[in-house]
Amino acid sequence: MRAYYTADRARFFADTGEHILGALAQGHSFALEITQRDAWAQQITLMRAALSDQPAFTLYFEFAIPRMGKRADCVVLIGDCVFVIEFKVGSDTFDRHAIEQVEDYALDLKNFHLGSHDLAIVPVLVPTKARASGLIQFELPGSHVAKPLCVCPADLGYVLKMFSATAAAQFDAHTWAATGYRPTPTIIEAARALYARHDVADIVRHDAGALNLGRTQEIINRVVETSRAHRQKSICFVTGVPGAGKTLAGLNVATQRSDQGDTHATFLSGNGPLVAVLSEALIRDQQSRTGGTKTHIARNVHAFIQNIHHFRDHYLRSHEAPSDHIVVFDEAQRAWTRAQASKFMQQKRAVADFDMSEPEFLLRVMDRHDDWCAVVCLIGGGQEINTGEAGLSEWIAAIRDHFPHWRVHASAQITQPDYDLNNDAAAFIKTEPVTLHDDLHLAVSMRSFRAETLSDFVAHVLNGDAEAARAAFDKLGNYPIYLTRDLGAAREWLRKQGRGTARFGLIASSGALRLKPEGVHIKTEIDPANWFLNDRADVRSSYYLEDVATEFDVQGLELDWAGVCWDADLRHDSHGWQLNKFKGTKWQSVKDRHQRLYLKNAYRVILTRARQGMVIFVPNGDDRDPTRPSAFYDETSRFLQSCGIPLLN
Repeated sequence: MRAYYTADRARFFADTGEHILGALAQGHSFALEITQRDAWAQQITLMRAALSDQPAFTLYFEFAIPRMGKRADCVVLIGDCVFVIEFKVGSDTFDRHAIEQVEDYALDLKNFHLGSHDLAIVPVLVPTKARASGLIQFELPGSHVAKPLCVCPADLGYVLKMFSATAAAQFDAHTWAATGYRPTPTIIEAARALYARHDVADIVRHDAGALNLGRTQEIINRVVETSRAHRQKSICFVTGVPGAGKTLAGLNVATQRSDQGDTHATFLSGNGPLVAVLSEALIRDQQSRTGGTKTHIARNVHAFIQNIHHFRDHYLRSHEAPSDHIVVFDEAQRAWTRAQASKFMQQKRAVADFDMSEPEFLLRVMDRHDDWCAVVCLIGGGQEINTGEAGLSEWIAAIRDHFPHWRVHASAQITQPDYDLNNDAAAFIKTEPVTLHDDLHLAVSMRSFRAETLSDFVAHVLNGDAEAARAAFDKLGNYPIYLTRDLGAAREWLRKQGRGTARFGLIASSGALRLKPEGVHIKTEIDPANWFLNDRADVRSSYYLEDVATEFDVQGLELDWAGVCWDADLRHDSHGWQLNKFKGTKWQSVKDRHQRLYLKNAYRVILTRARQGMVIFVPNGDDRDPTRPSAFYDETSRFLQSCGIPLLN
């Protein structure tokens, strides 16, 4: 149901309070506490008083905001003006968190509810014991979402009447409410919703990208059930463009099967920051919902989502079969080569005779099952960012050389250069155990609801093709990208964009060592959980725009608005992109093929983190400093402008 209770003027004033309370209780799927019933009764009374002078309106109590897994207390449609009202029963203050909450609801309607795209939306906060309102000033920015109004109960009717006075004639509210809702949650929001047992269909949009995601999940489920029924061992390779929903698909598989006996699934990732952020988000969310002890909740969360290296180290010491028949390996392209894995095992784990790639070892562990198992590998193209990360090649080699009895499911896209670093996938997909499925490739980015083609634009920029980049930039629509040479201006722009709890922050490549004179210290480590989860009041959060995150901190995660700080490790000149590494006291040209790939991919990651828009900061440099002369940066700035990116005014 869009809302627990819906009424026009005639019905709202004809229905008794008990009838309305009954409808609200019937829609409420949780145990109804007396405090909730009393809160509803008070809201009904206040809304009747506030709407008494309105000749026509449509009222919704407990209006669904699916992406956030919440419901707005009240939504009132008067003409073509939408009021989102949040009551804080028993409060007499305009709490900052409550202001952000009601503004988030309004922004959510604007961004994701089709019927609200062109309407004026007014968020209103009403603490029921407030004696006086805040400054009532109607500000409607270009987004058509007003600044939140802080109103006492006595002024609510006046505010509704004043701000709806210029509204157009009443239109079909039923059609408005029924129009499509196309949310694109952040991976943190999605993890919270899925772990709380919300259906994935409730939190993702329902266009082509989501249909592709649904079909991908159907194939994975079919492979799992077939493997179980026929006692087979299978592996699925799910590929996709950045932000297409690979991690979301993996989390959904894991949550759907978290309590299903021998089909229980565990989500594994070698991305330490991703595991830390998602785990902490789930722990905090569950603790706020249930009030349980953090230790107990953490134990359950860590059984659901684990660092793949902990999984690996456990089964390095134990020869038993894993407790799970299904494992989801996130960012499987980052698994280590034989050389990197052997080096690590010798130096860090004192295992002198380890002679396997990480994919081979992980498959050997799963192959210990006597009956069946299913492995789901989520593969990001162009996402290898560290020494020894093998891409898809080591998985192919392990299956070909050691596990020919395994059934392989993939899309033909694994032959593309972004996935097939060693050019061996074309021959591999022609072998007998491989079955191709077009829907195991996620082709549409769902990270940025404003720019699905952002990854195309970034690819052209990093390929040095200004003409193609400019054409792709023109297709970005209302996804703003600006360029500035002033970091202070970049910070100010981010603060202006970040309304409600929309998250913004500064990011840079891990090789951006000469941004230090600008105050960007990439060597200062951040705590990813604090940076991504803490609020504006916390100096450790991204909101403070002091600590900068690198590609290692943000891969697999996202911001709403990003400030991308560009250094001379990737700089443009008349010959194209020049790739460099700062070592000692000077820049050195990067010649190694893999190191060049990692550096470009670092910029690919940081340029595709923002959901709503970004500003790119390219410093001016200083000709007195041989490590950052202005020529290093001016050419880069000119090239980015030639790609269509305008200067920030």
